[in-house]
This record gives sequence, structure tokens and C-alpha cells, in this order.
Amino acid sequence: MRAIDKRIKEGTLKKENVVFVTGIGCSARTSFYVNFDAAHTLHGRAIAFATGAKLAKPELEVIVIGGDGDIAGIGGNHLLHAAKRNMDLIVVMITNFVYAMTGGQVAPTTPLGLYTTTTPHGNPEPPLNVIRVVSSLNANYVARASVTHPILVEQYVYKALGMRGFRFIEILSTCPEVFGRHIGIRDPLTLYNSLKSKIVVKQSPSVDESDPDWEKGLVVGEYLIRDNPSYLDRVKGISK
Repeated sequence: MRAIDKRIKEGTLKKENVVFVTGIGCSARTSFYVNFDAAHTLHGRAIAFATGAKLAKPELEVIVIGGDGDIAGIGGNHLLHAAKRNMDLIVVMITNFVYAMTGGQVAPTTPLGLYTTTTPHGNPEPPLNVIRVVSSLNANYVARASVTHPILVEQYVYKALGMRGFRFIEILSTCPEVFGRHIGIRDPLTLYNSLKSKIVVKQSPSVDESDPDWEKGLVVGEYLIRDNPSYLDRVKGISK
């Protein structure tokens, strides 16, 4: 919010042009708490709704906020194609490693071996590295931050607001009520400090460093910055 407020005060962003689009999940409640135009949509369909809004009114700055289950699980296909198109959207994915609001089911980002309500013997699947997936497509900006480093979150969102094309920011987050219970850390402060101790901040890390490693650390930073033509740029070129 500070990054958006800063852009508005600078005059590089108009408040009436900002639209938030959210799906279903804890982080999706964001659209209820901001004084901007917003749409609270279906589970997994926020990027699809956001794409429609951007195509209908290209002057809008459309920002999608959702959890890892909403964005990378149920809405994974929309994520892939939006990144492939280099669609002019900002997508902020809050990763808490489980489907928290729906009861603690296994998510695409759940660590290997973790016990959840749907993996009572431990998760047999390696986690999906969404940073690597999005970077392999046509996105213009890919970054990862953490709730334990809020200044980085502000910096990355601020930079994304000044760019075009598909911009993806993953924010690692804590969930003491569900994820914390699964790993035996229910105290919010203890869980916060546990996550913070695993964060490794790097300047321009390589995509190969983005694979989640709970032993060596979770690398945050700006993985990809480029200025390829966006979807709307290419459409304008074709229609001339």
C-alpha cells in the first residue's frame, strides 16, 4: 500500500485507475480493506477477471492479489497463459505453503514430506517453484520477498508499478493457525522468527537459486527484470 500511495503522490499513478482483483482465500480479503475499485472473484479466476478488465480499459493498473493455492493451484492455468502473453498485470502471490482458509490441505508449494489434512502420511510431491515457472515464460518482472522484510516488499511493488507487461511478486508469509500447526509452531512470533531465520536476501539472484530449500535458506530478491513488448504493445502493432 505504501508503494501505491507513493506512486499516487508522485503523480505517476492515478487513484481512479487502480483496480484490485482477488479470488478466494485469506489474502483475497484485501479487496475489502482498500479504498480502491476492486473485484472479489471466483476461486482461482482472479487473473482471468483481471485480464478482462485490462483488455476492456487498458489505462487501468490492475493488481491481482491471491494465495499460492488460488494463484498457482486452482488458477495455475491462468497464471501460465498470462505470463506467456506478457499480459499487462501485476500479480502478487502470498505463499503460506498450504490451503489455509479451507482447512489446511496440501498446496502446490507445500514442502516435501509435510503432514497436512490431505497428506496424513506426509506430502509425496516436491513443491512447485512458481518463480522458476513464471521466469521461463515471457514475464517482464519476477521477484520474491517475505513478510519478514517489508521494505523489500514495498521496493518491489514500487518498481513493478513503473513497468509494463506481466509482473509477478511472490511474498512468503506465515500462517500460525494452519501451517504453524502442521510444523509444530503455533506461536505467531516464533513462527515469524523461524521464517525470518531462513530468508536469504540477494541482489539479482539467478533463477537456479529460487528453488525452496528449508535447510540452506529461502532466497528472496529480483530474479528477472526486462522490458519485452507486452501483450497490449503487440496488439497495437498488429492493429495498425
